[in-house]
Amino acid sequence: MAKKNKNEKRVSNIPQKQSEVGEKIVVYKPNMTVLDLANALAKPVAQVIMKLVGAGIMANQTQVIDRETCELIAMDYGYELQDEVITDAARFDEIVIDDDESSLVPRPPVVTIMGHVDHGKTTLLDTIRNSRVALGEAGGITQHIGAYQINNDGFLITFIDTPGHAAFSQMRARGASITDIVVLVVAADDGVMPQTEEAIEHAKAAKCPIIVAVNKIDKPSANPDRVMEELSHYNLIPEAWGGDTIFVPISALKGTGVKDLLENIQLLAEMKELKANPNRLAMGTVIEAGLDKNRGPYATFLVQNGTLKVGDAVVCGETFAKVRTMEDDRHVRYNEAHPSEAVMITGLDSVPLAGDKFMVFSSEQEAKAIANERKLRNKAKELEEAKPKNIDDLFNTIDNKHKELNIIIKADAQGSAEALKGSLQKIDVPDVTLNIIRCSVGTITDDDINLADGSNALIIGFNVRPMPNVKASAAAKKIQIRLYRIIYDVLNDIEAALKGMLDPVYEEEVTGFAEIRETFKISKVGTIAGCYVTEGYITNTALIRLLREGVVVYEGKLATLRRFKDDVKEVKQGYECGVSIDGFNDIKVGDVIEASIMKEVKN
Repeated sequence: MAKKNKNEKRVSNIPQKQSEVGEKIVVYKPNMTVLDLANALAKPVAQVIMKLVGAGIMANQTQVIDRETCELIAMDYGYELQDEVITDAARFDEIVIDDDESSLVPRPPVVTIMGHVDHGKTTLLDTIRNSRVALGEAGGITQHIGAYQINNDGFLITFIDTPGHAAFSQMRARGASITDIVVLVVAADDGVMPQTEEAIEHAKAAKCPIIVAVNKIDKPSANPDRVMEELSHYNLIPEAWGGDTIFVPISALKGTGVKDLLENIQLLAEMKELKANPNRLAMGTVIEAGLDKNRGPYATFLVQNGTLKVGDAVVCGETFAKVRTMEDDRHVRYNEAHPSEAVMITGLDSVPLAGDKFMVFSSEQEAKAIANERKLRNKAKELEEAKPKNIDDLFNTIDNKHKELNIIIKADAQGSAEALKGSLQKIDVPDVTLNIIRCSVGTITDDDINLADGSNALIIGFNVRPMPNVKASAAAKKIQIRLYRIIYDVLNDIEAALKGMLDPVYEEEVTGFAEIRETFKISKVGTIAGCYVTEGYITNTALIRLLREGVVVYEGKLATLRRFKDDVKEVKQGYECGVSIDGFNDIKVGDVIEASIMKEVKN
């Protein structure tokens, strides 16, 4: 294939074969169904189904079949199967780039750290980067994916830290799909655990080589031999036992063996001969995304090919961005990001989905048009999937024996939204279907209320809160909003609700809202906020949440509630007051205080 420059259109790496006269060709497309294959072969669908039955495959006409099965059936009819050559720019995430060998240069490896919760993954990265990531995370457990690049004696390595908790298996799967090498961290005093097994499955599914880091060897109860024996059952045989899996004993906390681990990563990367073309427009994957009050929508991009530059016009998912700023995990600004570098960018018009592919286009107009086209297609697909597709589906929607629960998920970060969605989809209750019709980042909006109204859906807010006007709209339309901060509370409540076994519980009743209009810093006291009660009332014993752009930044209780110089028990709507928050001083003008009480209710 001819050498490409950075301004060329993206093309598939699949050869475009010219059909000869009389040549019988079937074009394979992703998600091809039995009916699609029958139409391509110009054969009755019943005949194709019988062919599949003869091959031991039970399928109906709407079932998706894999490429290998399509090829077998096509060959049986004397056809040659060829992959679709994608020319539609709006489908750029399906296009595979095939660069000329002469344009490729070595690139750093992308290494994913995996393993069970509390086995030391983040502490290992913390030691490698010589920073204190672990201390800054709630409970010491990683809640969102992070990407970091280190320089090991002149050899660059990009690390992706995936959460190890069971609820975040989908985030680990996303990490494995974009990585070159997996470092499996297993605690020498704990051995193989459930999330260790999942990590191995994800790594093997992505066909990534695994290096095992046997951590916590400094602990008295450490037993590295037991770890090697347990992992051998998963076909991870240590080199010392005649296998081909690298095992490195380490102490992430003390730094023992970490240098050996980095050297083994470098050795394995050199053997894989990883390469990319930096002289083209960039493409890659969104690692994490979110919304910030000051910066607006942001995303962490992993550049997999090409060079990303400030000012580039990017499409990721259905989001458009003109890259305004780029910085690494240490907040160092960059003008360019090269293959295997991970940078956080701003300048997006909305929050993309983690795992979305991104691609840079040559002009801002083209990128905006493609992002808009993808948005329209996805919306049309969403509406189509919400409709009954045939008479059987229509009967299912009104069949009293089979019930459906539609859910809209809104979360503070894409990683949380994705993990929550994946966990909810695993709930299996007979005769009840759980449909997640939207899963996105940011505060609950009127658009979410309208969608819930049209689809009879329940809204779940994870670490986000609706503003008063949105809450009023939901109440008027009788839309239920359930708010959570712990993922397992969501899973337990939804499963119990589906089973019809939800017991009476204590539920929050919001009593009022107050807008912060001025702040005063007083030594030995902290920050005092001058507030105006905009709705309901606030008491001095209320539970409070501090909301910033609809996102919870703190929850706790008031330290003081005053009118002028007097302490008071209650301040009602339309009155001003002064408050201080117990144990929290990062209060800003424009923040909103939500006050609530606990009330026993029945669901």
